[in-house]
Amino acid sequence: MPMNSLRQKITFGYYAIGTLMVGISLFAFVELRLIEEKILAGGLISEFFDATLEVRRFEKNYFLYRQAADLVENRRYILHAQGLLRENHEAFGAFAGSARIAGLHDGLNRYAALMDEYELVGEADAARVEGLEARIRKLGQEIVAVAEEIARAKRTTLQTSVARHRLALLASIALLALAVIAIGQILSRRVAQPLKNMEENMEAVANGKLMRLDMPVNDREIASLVNAFNHVLRELELRHLLRSEKLVSLGTMLSGVAHELNNPLSNISSSCQILMEENDQADAVFRREMLVQIDEQTIRARNIVRSLLDFARDREFKAEPLHLAQLIEETLRFLKGQVPTQVTISSEIPPDLVLHGDKQRLQQVFLNLIKNALEALEGAGEVRISAVRRQVGGDSAPPGSGAHFHVLGRCKSLGEVVDIEIRDNGAGIPPEILPRIFDPFFTTKDVGKGSGLGLFVVFEIIEEHGGCIAVESEPGKGTAFLIRLPLYQNQEETEPHG
Repeated sequence: MPMNSLRQKITFGYYAIGTLMVGISLFAFVELRLIEEKILAGGLISEFFDATLEVRRFEKNYFLYRQAADLVENRRYILHAQGLLRENHEAFGAFAGSARIAGLHDGLNRYAALMDEYELVGEADAARVEGLEARIRKLGQEIVAVAEEIARAKRTTLQTSVARHRLALLASIALLALAVIAIGQILSRRVAQPLKNMEENMEAVANGKLMRLDMPVNDREIASLVNAFNHVLRELELRHLLRSEKLVSLGTMLSGVAHELNNPLSNISSSCQILMEENDQADAVFRREMLVQIDEQTIRARNIVRSLLDFARDREFKAEPLHLAQLIEETLRFLKGQVPTQVTISSEIPPDLVLHGDKQRLQQVFLNLIKNALEALEGAGEVRISAVRRQVGGDSAPPGSGAHFHVLGRCKSLGEVVDIEIRDNGAGIPPEILPRIFDPFFTTKDVGKGSGLGLFVVFEIIEEHGGCIAVESEPGKGTAFLIRLPLYQNQEETEPHG
């Protein structure tokens, strides 16, 4: 089963190291157990060797002093040696062959029989006594020699086992160290290196370079970090581009505002000149009338500047009740200086329609769409803006029909909504590019005349307000952008304001 998670790999590494440690521990335990058994068997062999020496010692004492106690001790040690061989045959067999152990058994039996025979022979038969003593001494020497050889084999075997166990333990420790190093290297390549790359990219972003991560990793955690980092970069890039698009819209508005401010400033200037020329000759009523005109035109200019400042101010999304007719009228004022003389703009917006949204963002939507309509007319034609209240009961698309109708997204708004239409009678949009017009950076304008973000920004803002947008276009017959937005629910509490 492929491991596509750092957690799985780290867990596998821990299990591998743990398994290796348990295996080494079991191996060491088994080795120590075997050495312990050999040490116990070696103790029995040492005890057997000591018993054979005691047998020889009491044998010599008996030959010299003919004391019954020495013969008793001799027999006791013979029986003890025979019992050790009989009860620990496997332990003795680990250091000597079965044939040698059997010969040792037979030698002890013959030695015991000779000692019994020697006890029965009287001192008068000196020749026989001497012969038995010689045979007993020779057999005793053979038994001691075999016991000593087995004891020597025991020591050699124990030394070999301890040395082998020491080497095995060192090899196990080395293997464990290599396994830990290998796992550490794998984790370093899988975790540290991608994180190092991310750190370098973050430093690049901090220095102003938007570098997307493109790392072929299979680990879920690293892939999630990469995707999150790329998402943050995309948001930063998008915000930067949206700000650039807003600056373009702001430049458009400044042109309209300059034209719009010219009228109240001209009226203020004219009224001041008239008052200055009339001086004290004008009556109070005429003078008051001029001052009222100056005050009205000043308020008008102030409102124009305030609208521009509201649009230019960079702030978080803030929804508030907005009268649609007033919002469209204010947007058209911004564009007044850019409307060609042969283009007419008509607006049919019921005065009681109140939206719930962010004024700055919605104004940018209408500004972009109306500006696109004016560009599509190429100096002559008509732009019509209309709105109608509707009641919807579920997911629905904006109104529209025909083979050239293209919907982007589905509406989630329930209850009362407003359908806003911005229609022009320009050249229209070719069917093959109609589904792509809301894509970021897509534009049909010449290089340097458009960023391709205008309609993408429109789509983002409409979705942000819980609405949806669609476009209906047919080459030669014009284009209509259709927007559906939720209405403010407590419209009776709002009143149009200047």
